[in-house]
Amino acid sequence: MTWFWLLFAVVVIFGFVVFRGAPYVPSRKKELAKAFDELYRLSAKDVLVDIGSGDGIVLREAAKRQARAIGYELNPVLVVISQMLSRRQPLVETCLADFWFVRLPPETTVVYVFGESRDITKMAKKVADEAKRLKKTLAFISYGFVVPGQTPVKKVGAYYLYRFTPLQTDEA
Repeated sequence: MTWFWLLFAVVVIFGFVVFRGAPYVPSRKKELAKAFDELYRLSAKDVLVDIGSGDGIVLREAAKRQARAIGYELNPVLVVISQMLSRRQPLVETCLADFWFVRLPPETTVVYVFGESRDITKMAKKVADEAKRLKKTLAFISYGFVVPGQTPVKKVGAYYLYRFTPLQTDEA
């Protein structure tokens, strides 16, 4: 009977997260490495924020390139998995948080998302608003989804790079 309740809890948690945001889809390490090598070359000067960080693979790949990496994840099961897998990586931090209620840290330089077509415009607008609030340009990497009305700076595979500057109007 305990297994039933455990399975039920996991289904409810994952279902809630899908309702609130994108479903969990693991990133492919090889494609991600190529994006970080060709699309946006991360360095120790960068602070990457991953929205919906899942198991933390994006965070760990960023940390391999000496970037500080902060993940916001809504699913507590995935937060625990990410923290366990990243425990030996001092540059990685995973937070149980809803991105829509988070203010990006002032050091943020890059925001990474695997959004959905229903949310990508809203995510891009939030990042554009954060660029204005922080008074700095933010790189925005979207995996799998184009931001409607925006032209990517660069594309590598299914990854799109955008830049939001504090002077941009509300186009996103």
